[in-house]
Formats: sequence, C-alpha cells, structure tokens
Amino acid sequence: MDALHDVLAPFGPQAGHVHALWTLTLAVCTVVFAAVLAALLVALLRAQRAGAESAPDLSSLGRPEPGRRRSVIAAVAASTLLLLALIAASIFTDRALARLSTDGALRLEVTAHQWWWEVRYVEPQVADSFMTANEIHVPTGRPVIVTLKADDVIHSFWVPSLAGKKDLIPGRTATLNFRADRDGIYRGQCAEFCGSQHALMAFFVLAEPPERYAAWAAAQRRTAGEPAEGQPLRGREIFMRSSCAMCHAIDGTSAQAVRGPNLTHLASRSTLAAGSLANTPEDLRRWIADPQQVKPGTYMPATRLSSEDMDALVGYLQTLR
Repeated sequence: MDALHDVLAPFGPQAGHVHALWTLTLAVCTVVFAAVLAALLVALLRAQRAGAESAPDLSSLGRPEPGRRRSVIAAVAASTLLLLALIAASIFTDRALARLSTDGALRLEVTAHQWWWEVRYVEPQVADSFMTANEIHVPTGRPVIVTLKADDVIHSFWVPSLAGKKDLIPGRTATLNFRADRDGIYRGQCAEFCGSQHALMAFFVLAEPPERYAAWAAAQRRTAGEPAEGQPLRGREIFMRSSCAMCHAIDGTSAQAVRGPNLTHLASRSTLAAGSLANTPEDLRRWIADPQQVKPGTYMPATRLSSEDMDALVGYLQTLR
C-alpha cells in the first residue's frame, strides 16, 4: 500500500501545529549550535600558543576581563530568552491543538493489542456501530475523536502526517483529536516499544470524500453474506470447526470470539497482520499456515490443513468484503 508517512508533510491542522513547533525548535537549536561552534573557533584562534618548555602563565587569574565577562553574561541572557521563547511556543501550540473544533466529529475507539489495532466506530445508535482492524477510514474535512486504550502493554498511536503521538496505557483511557484535510492514505505506527513485533504494528488511515466514506461505512455494517455452494461454503465449515473460530468473529455467523481481529470484512482490507503482508490469496495462505514465519512471537497459532482445505478456507475468507 502506497501510504504517506512523513513528519515533514502535515495534512491536518494538528500535524501542522506540531510541524510549526518542530521547525521553530530546529531553527533556534541550529542558531545556538552555530554560535557555540563560532565561539569555540574564535577561542582557538585567539588562544596563546606555548611549547613544551614554556612556563605556566597564570597572570589572567588576577587580571580583570570585563569584555569576556560581558560576553558570557550576554550569552547566558540570550540562551535564557530563547528557552523562554520555546516554552511559550510549546504552550501556544498546546492551546492550538486543543482548539480543534469537534462539532459533528466521528468517534472511534482504538484498542492496541500485541501486535494489531482494534478499531470500533461508535455511533449514536448502537446498532450502527461496527468494528474493523488495522485500517481506519475517515471522511475528509471532518474532525475525528479517537478514544485510545491498551489491552496488554504500553503502546503509542502515531500518524505523523495527521497528528502527534499519544500513549496507550493499560487501565487508562486517552483521547486524540485530528482532522484529515486531504484525501489520501496515511500510515500510522506504534511508536512505543511493545514487544518483539513492535516494528510490525502498523495501521493505515484512509481519508476519503464524505460520500465515499458513507458508502464504506454502510458496507461495514452489513453482516457476512451466505456463501454459495461449492468451495466458499466448504471453507466456512472449515473455519467454524477449526481453531479460527476460537479467536475471530465473523458477524452473521456463530463465530463471535474477540481474541483476534474481526474478520467480517477481511477481504476489503489492503493488508494482513497489521501491515506485515499484502492481502492477497497467496499471503493469506502463508499467514494462516505459519504465522511465526512472518511475525515471530505472534499469538496466532499455525493452522495445519490439507492443500484442498486451505484453498477452501482462503476462498471463503476472500468473499468477506
């Protein structure tokens, strides 16, 4: 999936405020660093030279040096003013982040697991709420309120092109607001080390026009269709009698477990295993057969099936759109 993941390319007001603060901080630190190097160079050029046989020169210990004293005082004063300016900029940035209007906001509840993201769309009517995993669709131009939770260890939710980082701590609830101002696909990442597969814990935010988002959300609210006779029907029977149904839910069937991602619309997603694989029949087969080969340490067990049964299972899962 061709997704944008760039802290220097903000496409929402929250990311824009963070980027402006970062730019200011970089500029100030660059100026200070250059000034320190220049002072060091001047000191080296003006320092007296002595040989190995030269006697120590301690005359400066008792000699007043008002010029150097004034230079040090000026440098300390300038450093203090610059630090105060950065503190003020941080405060104004924090206030700007808090001023994002949330009128008519889309509400999401994101729970981080080792190592995937559970996403629940919270609607005023409970029957309209639905769940997905690792992909977040949002309408462009509409604010989004994300309630963040962690199921096991500390994680961190970060979509650099849309917002700053926010930690997810077990037993606590955090909130992050953002708005995508341009259609596109934005890559997110867990930004807090959370175990052996921390690096393979990505997610994607797909910002799209409101009418396209509405069509997607309506499709997500539908339960899984009844497979026709043949391979998909046999694949569903294999799913229900295997260990798959012990961890995953497929709405409209008797599989209602919540240990792993909801698979009701698995085939509509672009990736598998939190961005580790493309969602193709070949990679899906590979993932089901031996997840440890792809993501060592993942809690999903290997599923040993004959070639025919695996084809039927993958065929069924590919119908879940």
